[in-house]
Amino acid sequence: MKSVFLYLNFFMFILVGCGESADTDSTTEPIDEQKKDEKITQKTIDGFEYTDYVLSEEAEKAVANWEKYQELAIQVSYLKKADLSFFDSEAQLLIDFVEKFKSTIPEDLQTNPIVSRVVIIETALLRLNANLTLDNIDGEEKTQSLKAVFVAMSNLNFQINKKLERDLYDKITSDNF
Repeated sequence: MKSVFLYLNFFMFILVGCGESADTDSTTEPIDEQKKDEKITQKTIDGFEYTDYVLSEEAEKAVANWEKYQELAIQVSYLKKADLSFFDSEAQLLIDFVEKFKSTIPEDLQTNPIVSRVVIIETALLRLNANLTLDNIDGEEKTQSLKAVFVAMSNLNFQINKKLERDLYDKITSDNF
């Protein structure tokens, strides 16, 4: 009787086990190659929603001799036209550029808010470079890192304007007293 019970349990175990393996079909979903191969166009970039601050006249004068800022501003303007050539080059070239950019900040602009915005730009540029050069990054991630560069550059411009405006205000108030 025990042996019949054991055989019956053994066959039930095999039937249940076989039934489960037949039901589980390992299917893989195809990767959406079209999404990976999306090209970043100027139309995509124009669709970004962010506040784009430009430099005031005083700020333009303050950064006129800051060559690396001028070069970055030109490259960002190319980037707004979907020219990614500067940002999808070798990472070491971009790292060298950023180091020179950080080290040549004019003395009168070396405040904590401006230096922190420069560090944010560094992070955004390096992230953009990594996302553009890696093959396994989807188009959405690339466009988000593009937008991050634009926002970081805009925020740097805002901080430069704000600093110079504050300096002007301090000068006016100190002259009145």
